[in-house]
Amino acid sequence: MGKINLQKVIVGGLVAGLVLNVFDFLMFGVWLKNDMNAAMTAMGKPAMTTNMIMWFVFLDFLFGIWLVWLYAAIRPRFGAGPRTAVTAGLAMWVLFGLLHTLSEAPMGIFPQRLMIITTVAALIYWPIAAAAGAKFYSEM
Repeated sequence: MGKINLQKVIVGGLVAGLVLNVFDFLMFGVWLKNDMNAAMTAMGKPAMTTNMIMWFVFLDFLFGIWLVWLYAAIRPRFGAGPRTAVTAGLAMWVLFGLLHTLSEAPMGIFPQRLMIITTVAALIYWPIAAAAGAKFYSEM
């Protein structure tokens, strides 16, 4: 079993992070922008600011790197390729999409409709981001 190629993890992770950022921009900056701003206003919080957006952009790149690292870590057991990348994407969705949403649901922070839409959408775009990032990963 070889060592994880961290340079390729970072390159692939930045690609995966770019994919996550594109989907998040479309989801939160276009399609659900008004709904998210209304939810924030209902909580007495301001609408999204540039600083908040930059923080989320940064986090998407960190998530992308972590996603490709996970792909690299499970690759020896599951084999290289898109199927393993999708598996890594689904695992990340369970950890950071589904479980996060389920942990916030009882608090009623966001409307249930928004939570369902964003969680289901993440089920689609996390595996896509993983597959895109995995294309740039190779062992040493």
